Amino acid sequence: MTRIYLHGLGQTPGSWEKTLEYSGGDEDCVCPDLTKTERGERVTYSSLYARFSDACGGYEGSVALCGLSLGAVLALNYAIDHPEKVSALVLIAAQYKMPKFLLGLQNILFKLMPKSAFAGMGLPKKDVIGLCRTMAKLDFADSLYRVSCPTLVVCGEKDSANLKASKKLAASVRDSRLAVVRGTGHEVNAEAPEKLAELLWDFYASLDAPL
Repeated sequence: MTRIYLHGLGQTPGSWEKTLEYSGGDEDCVCPDLTKTERGERVTYSSLYARFSDACGGYEGSVALCGLSLGAVLALNYAIDHPEKVSALVLIAAQYKMPKFLLGLQNILFKLMPKSAFAGMGLPKKDVIGLCRTMAKLDFADSLYRVSCPTLVVCGEKDSANLKASKKLAASVRDSRLAVVRGTGHEVNAEAPEKLAELLWDFYASLDAPL
């Protein structure tokens, strides 16, 4: 089983480094760069998901998906579309129905920000805005029943934008559990890597698939 760690928007594959260090390393893990695109390619949620879906299909056997924010949305989408391929799912700071108002407000703020502010996000300003715009219509509420694997939903206690959705998500997905990380905000892998590693270890160990 290949374990795939998916970073959030504004993060890089290296955002998982500390979490994996605390968990003792993981020889079977992959941390793809979700924002790596071909020159001139228009960045949309559909294009990111298509690339990610193709990559997952290329792994022999099942995959365990662990994603944060954007990464969690991609992981959930894939688990819904390909339940037979996903053996375990970890969703951190996840939304299953995009909050259109918050995304709209976020895009307004993005438009007011200088291009230089997007230097660390892996995508230029226009692509970040375009990606968020194409995510606004995502709604997996009526498809959550298709998730058939054991699922761990994680959210930082201070992540007010996602905590309510995380609780509802954990209540809606069968064979799922919720873990709220105290004193932590949105980027759990960056803010509390040791605690997250502990949660992941316990979760995978319960599946007889320790890190």
